[in-house]
Amino acid sequence: MAGDKPDAEEIFKEFKEQSITQFFRKNSQMLGYSGKVRSLTTIVHEYVTNSLDGCEEAGIFPEITVEVKELSENKHHVKVTDNGPGIPQKLVGKALASILSGTKFHRYVQQRGQQGIGAGGCTLFSAITTGKPIAVKSGTGKSALECNVAVDIKTNKPLITEMKDLPADFKGLSVQGEFGDTKYERSDHGVQEYIKRTALSNPHITIKLTEPDGKENIFLKSVNEMPKRPKQTKPHPLGISTRDLLDFAHTTDKNKISSFLSESFSRVSPSKVAELKEIAKEVDFDKSPKSLLWPEAEKIVEGFRGMKWMAPETDSLSTIGAQQMESAMLNIINPQFISVTERKPKIFKGGIPFAVEIGIAYGGDAGKVTEEGTKGNIMRSANKVPLLFDGSVCAITEAVNQIQWKRYGIKNFDEEPISVFVNISSVYIPYNGIGKQAVSQEPEIIEELKLGLMESARKMQIHINKQRSMHTMESRYRTIIRYVSQLATNLSEITGEDKSAIEKRLREIVESKYDISDAKETSEEKEEFETDEEE
Repeated sequence: MAGDKPDAEEIFKEFKEQSITQFFRKNSQMLGYSGKVRSLTTIVHEYVTNSLDGCEEAGIFPEITVEVKELSENKHHVKVTDNGPGIPQKLVGKALASILSGTKFHRYVQQRGQQGIGAGGCTLFSAITTGKPIAVKSGTGKSALECNVAVDIKTNKPLITEMKDLPADFKGLSVQGEFGDTKYERSDHGVQEYIKRTALSNPHITIKLTEPDGKENIFLKSVNEMPKRPKQTKPHPLGISTRDLLDFAHTTDKNKISSFLSESFSRVSPSKVAELKEIAKEVDFDKSPKSLLWPEAEKIVEGFRGMKWMAPETDSLSTIGAQQMESAMLNIINPQFISVTERKPKIFKGGIPFAVEIGIAYGGDAGKVTEEGTKGNIMRSANKVPLLFDGSVCAITEAVNQIQWKRYGIKNFDEEPISVFVNISSVYIPYNGIGKQAVSQEPEIIEELKLGLMESARKMQIHINKQRSMHTMESRYRTIIRYVSQLATNLSEITGEDKSAIEKRLREIVESKYDISDAKETSEEKEEFETDEEE
């Protein structure tokens, strides 16, 4: 039988390479296309994110329209149009039909998307589920075109057909396609909720959604101010791994390791390089960075971590802003009370800056309405992008769950009209997976989230205590004021004095004790109503 065993040549005769596109075709769940509802939300998310980024980089207030139509069971047509700068003709194919290409992932700056998968993933998903291309219209202000875009699954190359010129006055981008294995529903994970939270995280946009049943949802911009544009910065030495250092070194145009370090990383001055030389004496800092070896890179990284550094620059961050967040929450959630906290930037993993923003809305339309009643609602966002899925493993959810809400007047978070809106901003968001729907539970991030939550919760606690105190006073006021008229009558009979004068004096005594004009008005309205009912 030993002779029947296959040898190495036979085992490896089927050895083949596959393109990244072929890999994702078989593993579409890694792109976020897992489940029919999630797949449809992911498609809208990718196109809307591209529109937001394009408009903001061009300094344009985004105006985005999203249309979803049901073609048949589990098959939908999606169209997203914006007023942005458009895509140049030579880049349309790569931008919309090529996996792992784009303008974002090579820059050290805060941005919504970083992996170069987004729109290309949508084109691939359309090809996988319907076999159809994506229809595109793009206008840059100088020229405009329309075409169909598909992706060659074997080569990860874009396929462009039916290219036509359009009038040059068309500006912006319109993409539309048909997608199978999708489902539209109004839920916490659906397209409508995603659009709502996008408007909440980006108060400067106007966005309109037309649902399959024709219902229109319009979210007008809440502020007339564009967000601060994050600046591209250099990586901080404490956030660099050995692999990162080698990648930078092998692509630099500098001739010496010393000049490469000064030019490539923030806070690395010539004096810091001199200090590093004393620590990593085994490394020749005068040789070419392209010849840097792994053991040498390890010594440099170890040296970095043994030195004292100034904190990283935070110009690379762009937050929502406390005032803008409050305006958006008032406009979209319409609560009785809002408490917003904007924390100062902090550092995690040694050298990566991040900033936390917390908004707590209480009463009014806050919370999540269910069949059982209103429940507490956690609204997660990272770099102003809503996170609708995988909440149970997210650092934001974990931080909210660790708060002792009873200390802040919330007896049971799941049974109160409360919405907690959290946004994390960073050059590098440590997501749990490639779908980018949950933030990794880094201890530094959770701790900062908890501090922000407690700060906002303390403000809310003051409001709740005041409301409950007012309610108690109102109850006492109403109880006592009910008997004033009868007491005045009895005293008038006993003393012979005028009933009206006695009643007026009694009311003055009660009102001086319970000085709550709102309670008085409420009570008087209630008395007037009861009198009308009696009559």
